[in-house]
Amino acid sequence: MQVEPIKNGIVIDHIRAGKAMQIYNMLELESLSCSVAILKNVPSALMGKKDIIKIDDILPLDFGVLAYLSPNATVNIIRDGKLTEKKKLSLPPVLTDVIRCKNPRCISTVEQEIHHIFRLSDSEKGVYRCIYCDTKYN
Repeated sequence: MQVEPIKNGIVIDHIRAGKAMQIYNMLELESLSCSVAILKNVPSALMGKKDIIKIDDILPLDFGVLAYLSPNATVNIIRDGKLTEKKKLSLPPVLTDVIRCKNPRCISTVEQEIHHIFRLSDSEKGVYRCIYCDTKYN
């Protein structure tokens, strides 16, 4: 399969296989007017299989969401056909409206207008806790 190189844009590489569509939806990439290519199950010597997303524009992305969904992903910024920046991701200290609390008695579950906010409690294991009821999510 041949996908054309991009001149100016973003390549999200080393996405855990099967996560590209979830990232596409969470980052709301469907609302972009530029081209977006999703490559799924691409052979990788390092990972076995991986997904890749190519965006034909340079725009701000929520790297926190990206790091949560695929912590080993890398973000490559391409300008004039050349790699100008490579970003390694790290788990964000706070996630807002990315995951939902599993506790049926939590105020964020009961009240519709309240944001679902989680704080990183264990960066080694990627464990987040609800700020309202302290329920663990990992």
